[in-house]
Amino acid sequence: MRALFNGRTKHDYLTDALTLLTGWTREGEQIRRTLVIDDTQHAALTERVKVVADALRLRPEISRRADHTQIRLGHGDDEPLTEGEVLLAARIEDAYRAVTGA
Repeated sequence: MRALFNGRTKHDYLTDALTLLTGWTREGEQIRRTLVIDDTQHAALTERVKVVADALRLRPEISRRADHTQIRLGHGDDEPLTEGEVLLAARIEDAYRAVTGA
């Protein structure tokens, strides 16, 4: 896949990839997604995310508040987003669709 973006900077590649992830918002060098799901769906989603995050050696922040789940990816200490974090966001979207049937 890198060959497709050979003449572009890494930042442009990640920005382009993020535009394809509906519902994710960027806050500096972090991305965030809020999902309205129930407790059972939250548990199933969290398990799926853990498997992928472990494989990518990433640690997303996942928190549960009332009727929604918030997911945050990135370091927050001015370190740029990585390809792995954008990949994890895409995998989270896949898991979300699988868990909710959306």
